[in-house]
Amino acid sequence: MSKKITFPVMNVKMIPIEKVKANDYNPNKVATPEMKLLKKSIEEDGYTQPIVTIYDKESDIYIVVDGFHRYKCAIEYFDLKEVPCTVIEKDVKNRMASTIRHNRARGTHQIKDMSTIVLDLFKMGWDDEDICKQLGMDLDEVLRLKQITGLKAAFSNHDFSKSWEEYERNKKF
Repeated sequence: MSKKITFPVMNVKMIPIEKVKANDYNPNKVATPEMKLLKKSIEEDGYTQPIVTIYDKESDIYIVVDGFHRYKCAIEYFDLKEVPCTVIEKDVKNRMASTIRHNRARGTHQIKDMSTIVLDLFKMGWDDEDICKQLGMDLDEVLRLKQITGLKAAFSNHDFSKSWEEYERNKKF
């Protein structure tokens, strides 16, 4: 028999930002490009996922279990007074395990799938700059993903370096 599944996501509360605090054990770090992408995502789509917390009655605060970087964006970029939170009940060791499960369960993007998405966006009219901006990628990453598709049309509007010509012109025997 399977375990009963609960749905804390159905009980999202707006919590004053000063009552929400980061945990002191999260090993997850987000690099600057991904943090900028998270900011862009929130700007474009809003908060689509609540911050997962536990409520500490003794200190009357909500401690982040998952969503630290969404919480950080609320403070550093948006100066929000409240953030959307769900509350789960866990002791500290189960709370730590929950944090790790949330982090690891996200997985990673598969290169082939990402190259297909980049190609589809190109076919739908986005240029390299649009793709870079909207997906939080740098130009080299977009070009590598386009190369994987092998589609010549994906490079039709790209200005390539003239370095080979310069090399040939300046080459001394």
